[in-house]
Order: sequence, then structure tokens, then C-alpha cells
Amino acid sequence: MKRMAILGASGHGKVVADTAEVCGWESITFFDDAWPVRTRNGAWPIEGSTAELLGQLSDFDAVLVAIGDNRIRLEKLAKLASAGARFTCLVHPAATVSRHAILAEGTVVFAGAVVNADARVGMGCILNTGCSVDHDCILLAGVHISPGARLAGGVRIGEASWVGIGACVRQVVCVGENVMIGAGAVVVSDVADGLTVAGVPARRL
Repeated sequence: MKRMAILGASGHGKVVADTAEVCGWESITFFDDAWPVRTRNGAWPIEGSTAELLGQLSDFDAVLVAIGDNRIRLEKLAKLASAGARFTCLVHPAATVSRHAILAEGTVVFAGAVVNADARVGMGCILNTGCSVDHDCILLAGVHISPGARLAGGVRIGEASWVGIGACVRQVVCVGENVMIGAGAVVVSDVADGLTVAGVPARRL
């Protein structure tokens, strides 16, 4: 039996678990730091906190971190990696990923997402429902591309940045680290580290 542990029992975690089931994972167990106040996440049990998961890593074939906050997700991934956790990359069968693209461990690609040739996606990224990452894009670790967002060819997104729902980024634009791009924004020029931008065209808030 293929057993997966998921750290983070949010709504996002539910979608990760559902995707894991579709991909053939037979046993899914959640861990969340709100335990023991919460003992279930929808159809799936919550059996402990991060501490309990660290003590049970050998019981699982793979671990995924389903925490929406990009920085916290990366911190948890690093802690699990140092403890010897085994990670996987989860791709929904209704997603389209080029065989010439590279997806790092801990990344999840949801239904309807498209990742085109020579795109490189770093560790712990979220490619959410119906987004597209075009040819030669580079996404560093911990990036979240929200549902329906679009990256044109050659875009670079820095570590832990977030592209909001329905946003678009023009070809060969570079987005820095820890950037937040607002919902529906159209990004037509480079964005420096740490900025929040929104609007059409996107401007600093």
C-alpha cells in the first residue's frame, strides 16, 4: 500500500489529498499543528502535529507539505528534509506537463494546469488549477501560481513569490523573491524583491 503523509490540513490540503488519491496513493494521513483540536480534514484523518510526523517518517512512502504560506511551506520542507523525509512530485492526470519540463520534489500540479517545454519548477511549488507556465519559464522554490494565472514564455519567478488568481505575466519578465501579484493583474515589466503589485498594468501598491 502506498502511504502518503500531508503536513497542513487546510482547504488546500484537501485538494492535495484528492489529487493524491487520483494519482493512486492508497492511504493518506494528515498532520497539522492545530491537532488535537482538529482530528479530521474532510474525508481524511489528522493524526498529529509536525512533531508527531517527524517521529513517524519511516511509516510513509512520501510526504508533501500543503501549507499555502510560501515561506512557511519552505521552512517545513527544510525541517522534514533534514529529518530524512522522502518527498514526491504530484501531478494530476488532468494536467499537461511537457516531458521536457523539470519539476522538483514537493511540487504539486493540479487539474487543468499546463507546463510547457523547458520550464523549470523548483521545490515546493504550487501550480494551481488551470494555470499555465509556458516554455523556458523558471520558477524558484516555494512559488505559488494561482488558479487561472498565466506566465508567458521565459518568465522568471523568484523564491516564495505568489502570482494571484487570473493574473498574467508578459514574456521574459523577471519577478523577484517574496513578491505578491494581485488577482487579475497584468505584469508587463520586471518586479523587484518584496513588492506587492496589482492592476492593469500592474503597479506597486
